[in-house]
Amino acid sequence: MTTEKVYPEGLIGKKIGMTQIFTDDGSCVPVTVLRVGPCYVTAVKTREKDGYSAVQLGIEPKKQQRVNKAMRGHFAKAGKGAFYHVREVRCDVDALGWGTLGQELKPEDVFEEGEKVDVTGYSIGRGFSGVVRRFGVRGQPATRGTHEARRNIGSVGCRKFPGRIWKNQKMPGHMGNAKVTVQNLKVMGIRPEENVVLVKGAVPGAKGSLVIIRRAVKGYKPRAPKTADQKEAA
Repeated sequence: MTTEKVYPEGLIGKKIGMTQIFTDDGSCVPVTVLRVGPCYVTAVKTREKDGYSAVQLGIEPKKQQRVNKAMRGHFAKAGKGAFYHVREVRCDVDALGWGTLGQELKPEDVFEEGEKVDVTGYSIGRGFSGVVRRFGVRGQPATRGTHEARRNIGSVGCRKFPGRIWKNQKMPGHMGNAKVTVQNLKVMGIRPEENVVLVKGAVPGAKGSLVIIRRAVKGYKPRAPKTADQKEAA
C-alpha cells in the first residue's frame, strides 16, 4: 500500500515580530505578525516536463541593475521585475490555477481566518555552544574536587569498549540556524490592506527572517480557488 504525499499550497512571508491581541471573550492571545506577499509566480514546474508540480514565487521587488544577466532573463518571463527572495513551493498547480506567469498571490487568496497552518523558517543561530546550553546537560558537581570543568560533559565512553565515541553523542558544536517547521498554528486574523497574517504562538527565526507559510498538512483538504467575486466580497 502506497500513500501519495500531500503538498499543501503556501506563500512566502517575513517575520515582523510578536504582539498580542484580544479575542471577543476577552482572552489575551500571543501572536506572530507575518507579512505574507504579495507573491508573484516567476516559474511553474509541471509533472509532464519536470516530474513534479510546483510554483516558484518571488517577493520584495529588486532593482534591475542589482540582478545579474541570467536572473534578469529568468525574471523577464514573468514580466513583474526582479525580486530579492525566490522560493519554490510544491503544490498542485493545476487544481489551484496558479499556472500563469506573473500571477499575483495574496494571503487572503490562500488562507482563511481560523484555519491551521504550518510555518517553516530557520531558527536563530547561536554559534558554537557547549553541551549545557545546547542540550541542557547538568554538568559536573560544584564540589568533590571539580575545578574548571563544571560545564563539561564528563565521560563519553569507555576505552576498552566501545573504544570510540558513539554516534550522535551529545557534544559541543554549532547550535541553531537549522530548518524548523512548526505545525498546526491557528490563523487569528488576516489584514489584506497590509498583507499581514496573525498566527497564534511563535514561529522559528529572528525578526525580518524569511518564512514559508502553508496550509496545515494534517487534515489537509483541497480547496477550490476563489473566484473574482469571492475575492471582492472578502
